[in-house]
Amino acid sequence: MRISWKDGMVLAVAALSVGFHLYLIFSGLMPNLVTRPLHLMLAIPFIFFFCVQGGPVGRGIAYATGAIGLAAGLYIVANREPLADQYGALSGWLQHGVAIVLILLALEMARRTIKAVLPAIAVLVLAYGLLGKYIPGTFGHDGIPLDYFLGTLVIAEGGLWGDLTGISAEIIAPFIILGCFISAGEAGTGFMSFATQFAGRMRAGAAKVSIVASALYGTISGSASANTASTGTVTIPAMKKLGYPPSFAAAVEAVASTGGQIMPPLMGAGVFVMAELLRTPYTDLMILASLPAFLFFLAAWAGVHFYAIRHGLTGMRGENLPGWGKVARTVPFFLLPFGLLVVLLLFTRYTAPYAAAMATALTVALLLIDSEGRASASRWVSRVAEGTKGAAEQIASIAAILICASLIVGVFHMTGLGVKITSVILSLSGGELWPALLLTALASLVLGMELPTTAAYVICIAVAGPALVQLGLPELYAHMFVFWYALLCTITPPVCGNVFIAAGIANTPWLPVAGNALRLGVGLFLVPLGFIANPSLLLVLESPVLAFLAMAKVGLGIWLLSFVAIDMGRRPLPALGALVGGVVLLFFFGV
Repeated sequence: MRISWKDGMVLAVAALSVGFHLYLIFSGLMPNLVTRPLHLMLAIPFIFFFCVQGGPVGRGIAYATGAIGLAAGLYIVANREPLADQYGALSGWLQHGVAIVLILLALEMARRTIKAVLPAIAVLVLAYGLLGKYIPGTFGHDGIPLDYFLGTLVIAEGGLWGDLTGISAEIIAPFIILGCFISAGEAGTGFMSFATQFAGRMRAGAAKVSIVASALYGTISGSASANTASTGTVTIPAMKKLGYPPSFAAAVEAVASTGGQIMPPLMGAGVFVMAELLRTPYTDLMILASLPAFLFFLAAWAGVHFYAIRHGLTGMRGENLPGWGKVARTVPFFLLPFGLLVVLLLFTRYTAPYAAAMATALTVALLLIDSEGRASASRWVSRVAEGTKGAAEQIASIAAILICASLIVGVFHMTGLGVKITSVILSLSGGELWPALLLTALASLVLGMELPTTAAYVICIAVAGPALVQLGLPELYAHMFVFWYALLCTITPPVCGNVFIAAGIANTPWLPVAGNALRLGVGLFLVPLGFIANPSLLLVLESPVLAFLAMAKVGLGIWLLSFVAIDMGRRPLPALGALVGGVVLLFFFGV
């Protein structure tokens, strides 16, 4: 396999990034002022060197920015010991310059990765940290000396090198690597063939295949947009070929793929952040999230089912199904690493990153063969290169988001801004939980419109989480509630990334897709309210019987409300009865 020098350089840096993040799992304790700046430095090439577009001037600015950022990061690594002895206070013009460069670099990395909203919020928060002493009243603060303000953010662990960056480098990265290597092999064929064989013959079979396939893809990805782009290229054309309306086909995939971020075991980057913020084992969150995730896909399934009844959508023909033989040949490529990961997480004392590394090792071995059992060294090299490059790019994107978010969290901690916003939420809600929940849901929606799920979750939980806890909501429920509503941006207009991707694949206007997605995705809106009103739903580890009773109660309520969302206009009286029954089941007589 011949590659250009540029591709070779990209692959070399990608291999360095993947190797470094896997090395961290086995290296034992390493100083945070070494590992976290290196994590930043390994992200820089994929943001400023390899993916730059535009003319010579734009590329030159990007290259210069990346080079200066590498030098500043190297300064932190090389001077770790004396910097640690300064206890967050800068000394001299050089350190001030390095601090300003690194902060500006973090803002620019986020801007290039996810556009301007997150860095704009960070700039406003930084300005508050510097100038808030001039604000009168409750929202002012006593002022922070510039040396300590910049030093806490850059040479201590209260900003750029804080917990969020550590989570990105040490916990999220290994799971990204695992997901990318699984995706590079036959796993996609495996779960797609299983989904088709399992659900294809049912009413609206092609749409239900999309739901099952997206749920399975979500177990290894945790990225809603990647889920839509990958499974959607197969499921959407299949639905259109069978005569399904393009706007419906695209909406099914957009909704189903959204569930990938709440589908254990990976569940996207946000769940790892949640585990650290709650100081709760990741495996516990994985189990606790399983029942709500099932309810989400149940809601999507119900919406598709009722739509199929209303519009007479049929299943797939037998000759279009892959057959159980193909399923048996391809599913192991997905099931073996997935099974090993789950076994190591649930039944051993190994850490989650270690489990991900072991599953990755098995996955790399499986890349050698295809579904017919044929081995190919050249294909193995190509697949490993694909997985390595994809992993490094995704690690860089997550790093850019979380390092920028670390600046916001750092200023919150230094100034007490989060506490002040919490007091406003308490005041607006009148000291009542449900109004506070609605305000929090609205804030999560607004943030989610322009921010990735993880960033929206981190910011919103920092300001609204303490208010919800003060009003009596357990901390776990507050975090899960915010996380779920941060997901809604993927299907909620005007900024609905999954809808745009799916509409593009279906070659249809996005607005009808968004309308159908909101009706099919009613579970995203209802499940968080369901586990607030029925708290046992999240207590599967403590009271499994009550948890499953709560799941049955909420599930029936969501099934009825899905019928209402699809069929209200055609059969108003049955729909009205279903609406009353669904609301009662969801909100009253909590389990």
